[in-house]
Amino acid sequence: MTDAAGNPVFALVAGEDSGDQLGAELIEALRKRHPRARFAGIGGDRMRAAGFEAWHDVSELSVMGLAEVLRHLPRLLRLRAQVARRMLDLKPDVFIGIDAPDFNLGLERTLKRAGIRTVHYVSPSIWAWRERRAAKIAASADRVLCLFPMEPGIYEKYGVEARFVGHPLADRFPLVNDRESARTVLGLPQDAPLLALLPGSRRSEIQRLGAIFLDAAARIQAQVPQLRIVIPAANPRCRDELTALVPSVRFPGHAPVLLDGQSHRAMAAADVVLLASGTAALEAMLAKRPMVVAYRIAPLTHRIVRALHLLKTDLYSLPNVLAAHRLVPELMQDQCTPENLAAEVLRLFREPARRELMVGAFERMHLSLHAGGGAAAAAAHAIDELLPAR
Repeated sequence: MTDAAGNPVFALVAGEDSGDQLGAELIEALRKRHPRARFAGIGGDRMRAAGFEAWHDVSELSVMGLAEVLRHLPRLLRLRAQVARRMLDLKPDVFIGIDAPDFNLGLERTLKRAGIRTVHYVSPSIWAWRERRAAKIAASADRVLCLFPMEPGIYEKYGVEARFVGHPLADRFPLVNDRESARTVLGLPQDAPLLALLPGSRRSEIQRLGAIFLDAAARIQAQVPQLRIVIPAANPRCRDELTALVPSVRFPGHAPVLLDGQSHRAMAAADVVLLASGTAALEAMLAKRPMVVAYRIAPLTHRIVRALHLLKTDLYSLPNVLAAHRLVPELMQDQCTPENLAAEVLRLFREPARRELMVGAFERMHLSLHAGGGAAAAAAHAIDELLPAR
């Protein structure tokens, strides 16, 4: 409910680092409309810096994969029940669940039944995982804020109110990236072929994919004269994993350059990107860089997904989903081998027309992800419409 002075109260729950970024931008956009509003719930450092009252840190929800979630399920259920009780006491004007659907949709359902307006910001991937879940989301969210333009149409089939607000990453990348400047900042030669490796942003991903990616890169370097390799580490733990792995691979040319962060700059500098499926594929698309996408999930998670027929698409990476065809090579699970990765990357280095086709498609898709005015401002407007009349 509004505070004693009539200022709105917004409750937010962000599920991981990317949600913390979205939450911070959303808070800033809402504060422009309501300078004295209160913001409280679960968030991280960025949200705190924006004036957010964090009851718990975002790291408490950062669990990935079916096997991993099962191990943490009792703790997560206790946390959700605790947060629900506190939200019911707070009685916010609007609750905003940012991504983290396994946690937030159940929480939203409880709050909606209690008469609290609820928003789910970042639609679950209903185009990939059981589309009919869209109908059930109506029991949780009064409005779904979608980052991709094809999503509201799916919700409409099931009578769910959804709004395309644009993708925040589309606001952060220029339509044309400056490769020369990126290489200058990174201290890399302007005329050498450059491969960027992004084997994931979690230690578990580095452990599954790091050695495969490095082996593939060594094979590519043996075929591409003067090839430079750059590897942006997402965080210190990932850098430690990569630092331990690199000496185990013999590179015929220049050793890879490890970076602390700077993934966007590394992509902008590269000729080709080899990356783990996930948000990095969208970032490489927005950087307009030809790419090869690969991934391996935990064997138990993979067996569960296959046994339950949970995945309803044969397109995994976001560029391919947006293109509605296999524009970008995808090598998943058993296909994710050093030999296969090297072969696909070498095709991109050797076929300029193939690279140009990708880049042209990426430019069109970038434009399609803008909603006008910026994603955070569009999301704030959609949330503002749900506030009770004053």
